[in-house]
Amino acid sequence: MNNSINIYTDGGARGNPGPSAIGVYIEDSDKKRIAGFGKAIGHATNNVAEYRAVVEALRWVFENEKKLKVTRVNLYLDSSLVCNQINGLFKIKNANLRNFLFEIRELESKINSSLYYTHVRRELNIEADKLVNHALDTSI
Repeated sequence: MNNSINIYTDGGARGNPGPSAIGVYIEDSDKKRIAGFGKAIGHATNNVAEYRAVVEALRWVFENEKKLKVTRVNLYLDSSLVCNQINGLFKIKNANLRNFLFEIRELESKINSSLYYTHVRRELNIEADKLVNHALDTSI
């Protein structure tokens, strides 16, 4: 049985760097909402926020995959750079961002589901974007 979920992640900073937040939207394979959350993460760059969103999404998977009997996780990111870095297509020159990749790999090792990272256009990542903006609007 293939019990898959789709996770849309987004991160943003107003100013770059500036006040920043993440958004994570999770749905089942029938496109029904399972969960969603956004939170302010302080002063950061867009790339840091994008990575933090992926980390938080993976933490959510780790905590919930057994309960939901998840076997496949499709992660959709609207940051081409971050997606390509996670997929090993682009090198990570920034040491801070490289540390996020180490954290992602550590979380991946604890997750039993198959994980797939895909870049999507921003207009296909609306729900996660809304969560980012709501978190930013309510934290400023």
